[in-house]
Amino acid sequence: MQTLSSGDSEQASSLHQRILDDIESRILSGEWQPGYRIPFEHELTEQYSCSRMTVNKALTQLAKAGMIERKRRSGSFVSKPQSQAAVLEIHDIRDEVEQLDLPYRYELQNSVSRKSTAADGKKLEIERNTPLIELTCRHYAGKRVFALEERIINLLAVPDAAQTDFSKQSPSPWLVACVPWSNAQHAIRAVAADENVAAILGIPAGAACLVIERQTWNAGQPVTYVRLTYSGDSHALVARFAPSQG
Repeated sequence: MQTLSSGDSEQASSLHQRILDDIESRILSGEWQPGYRIPFEHELTEQYSCSRMTVNKALTQLAKAGMIERKRRSGSFVSKPQSQAAVLEIHDIRDEVEQLDLPYRYELQNSVSRKSTAADGKKLEIERNTPLIELTCRHYAGKRVFALEERIINLLAVPDAAQTDFSKQSPSPWLVACVPWSNAQHAIRAVAADENVAAILGIPAGAACLVIERQTWNAGQPVTYVRLTYSGDSHALVARFAPSQG
């Protein structure tokens, strides 16, 4: 049996780390997007002038870290990152994205000041013709749309929202900072993406999406309703509970 000298062992270790660093940096920078096929093992062996065992060790470590998926006969692919949102908390989407080590970007797609309709009243428990602002926003993780945000804000409860430029800041952290809330309600469901949502999220029409609908109140007065839509393969919900005390 052939054994490695200390010099050969150090070189293999150095190449292993170099392969790890190179692939990881390409994934985290967004150069290799989720679903991108990583070069085959024999291609990496040639590229780095190393043994196939060294390449396999690096890919195995990346797979254990959840950064890539290895599929038999198909190769290795960049994993689609999954975020975990606490169901019972009002969280900032920026924090979710940054926890994935991906660059965050926010974009206001549409902002309209108008009077509420009967449909708005069902969402936010407000009377018809209540002044409100309607916002449609996109949140990005790297180059991909991470979440679609559709929100209405009750201007009777939050009059300052009418003069706020939401093209420069996301409404959720602004509301949390400016308006106290005393009650919140979440509704969570799985839906199939219609053509509009599919185009925004960059997924096929009919693909599974996770939708979170939330209403908040301050001392009984409705503040805001928001509908957050995520691609179903990139988001998970987590809640922590403790047993009630008798």
